[in-house]
Amino acid sequence: MKKRSMAVMAAFALAAAGCSGGSGGANPSSGGAKPADSAPAKTEAPAKQVTLSYALWDKNQVPAMEEIIKKFKEKQPNIDVKIELTPSGKEYWQKMETAAIGGTLPDVLWMNGPNIVKYASNGMLMAIGDQVKASGLDLKNYPESLVNLYTVGGKLYGIPKDFDTVGMWYNKKMFDEAGVKYPDGNWDWNAVVEAAKKLTNPGKGVWGIAADMNSQEAYYNTIIQAGGGVISDDKKKSGYDSPEAIAGLKFWTDLIHVHKVSPTLAQMTDTTPIKLFESGKVAMLWAGSWNAIEFAKNEFTKDKVDVAALPKQKQQGVVIHGLANVISAKTKNPKEAWTFVSFLGSKEAAEILAKTGTVIPAFNGTQTTWVKSTPQFNLQVYIDMLSYSKPYPVSKDTSKWNNLETEYFKKAWTGELKIEDAAKQVATKMNEFLAQEK
Repeated sequence: MKKRSMAVMAAFALAAAGCSGGSGGANPSSGGAKPADSAPAKTEAPAKQVTLSYALWDKNQVPAMEEIIKKFKEKQPNIDVKIELTPSGKEYWQKMETAAIGGTLPDVLWMNGPNIVKYASNGMLMAIGDQVKASGLDLKNYPESLVNLYTVGGKLYGIPKDFDTVGMWYNKKMFDEAGVKYPDGNWDWNAVVEAAKKLTNPGKGVWGIAADMNSQEAYYNTIIQAGGGVISDDKKKSGYDSPEAIAGLKFWTDLIHVHKVSPTLAQMTDTTPIKLFESGKVAMLWAGSWNAIEFAKNEFTKDKVDVAALPKQKQQGVVIHGLANVISAKTKNPKEAWTFVSFLGSKEAAEILAKTGTVIPAFNGTQTTWVKSTPQFNLQVYIDMLSYSKPYPVSKDTSKWNNLETEYFKKAWTGELKIEDAAKQVATKMNEFLAQEK
């Protein structure tokens, strides 16, 4: 027991910080049974009054989750659910790491791609395959890629909650004033750069685009568009030393250092790119579908912005990912926790997520409701991009090479290191880590 405890502590000392993780490929909107034809999961009312803890990190999703919990409470009056909100994804994973080491994970929690293998393989999560089979819950109701993502060692650990892609948001007012046509989904990288040049006004502290050092919302997508990849399909080799990956990274650093149409990394550290966009200081921002609700609520952006599909280069490309709800292996109320998770995976819960515009629900057939929830934005582009989406890159110990990305790419974003050199150094060290994975 002592040796296992030390091993678990060592593994979790390297836990990743991130808001989202990876998906498992394939088109999430296709396949599966029609929601209307599937029977709801069978649940039994618990005999005792219990309170479950439910951990999440996005404040924008709290109202929808509270509404879902209210509906759940109507069906299961003996189960109370207490939301444990952490302000950011980074803080969330730091908190979960500490809780995992101490054996005090919340009863139910959000899980992402980069962390599922680590938590599942270290015995921190409850396998739910038997519960799914006994309840009658139909896994065909969810994108197969997400079900596969949360299956580790042949065992299912999570019920898909949502999925997301990335779009290019733009300020219509700024575009109109600069006489620039709106992006229409047919832009390439050159079009983005040329538009950004026209939209940049150094004297007013206004930039055409924010070159955020963000993997999921920025350079993972351009690497795909350049024809490259972050990691090989067999998870044994880094793709960062390929010309395509370097081109995808260089697109972003050039926006800062060559074209000078983006704030510097230091400026984006002082004021986040999303805040710069929401204050009219940045005209274009690549952002995940989960940000739609943020922009709809913000007084500045709610009627001034819209979203288009990402530009293409050698090919079209976008990263897809999705979260799942999982159960702690050490919950004192496994039966009640499963009852709650199965409801979170129901069509009823998905419709609440969709109609409130919170996120794109994973339950097949409910995505159109999400698109219609915020009619002033062209949210359909997030769904349309699924046809050429690629899974968020992960491996067993994703956090190890995620840390390398942060360490070396930061030097390239600040101009301290050439992006070519940074990418090759990451690839070398990443390959060493991948060789150690089993």
